[in-house]
Amino acid sequence: MSAAVREDGNDEPMMEVNMTPLIDVMLVLLIMFIITIPVQTHAVKIDLPVPNDAPTNVDPEKNKIMIDPAGTITWNGTPVDLAQLTQYLEQTKTLPVEPELQVQPDPYARYIVVDRVMAVIKRSGVGKLGFVGNEQYARAF
Repeated sequence: MSAAVREDGNDEPMMEVNMTPLIDVMLVLLIMFIITIPVQTHAVKIDLPVPNDAPTNVDPEKNKIMIDPAGTITWNGTPVDLAQLTQYLEQTKTLPVEPELQVQPDPYARYIVVDRVMAVIKRSGVGKLGFVGNEQYARAF
């Protein structure tokens, strides 16, 4: 084991601890913790349909759900609650050709209302889903 000797002529060993290795170890531990922390996300996962190359019989009827800033949910222009929305979605699944469901939330609509509507749509198992009016969000913020 060796000790550092001062250059000022004093033969006593230095009693200071070299901090460089300690700092290096702390930085490595910090990087390891950053890498191992899982990313926290809050999202509603929706299984989107897989595109099919086969020609399909497209129904011209499109159902539209709109959400305004006051939290009112409308189905093709008629105000509905979440229970009625569930019933309407179940009725569309019984049709021979499922119509496309278009969702258009207002840019200033509350997130919790949109989240609840999206959860109802996911639980219903809708196969054709589209978001319309996305260009309005460019000017909203």
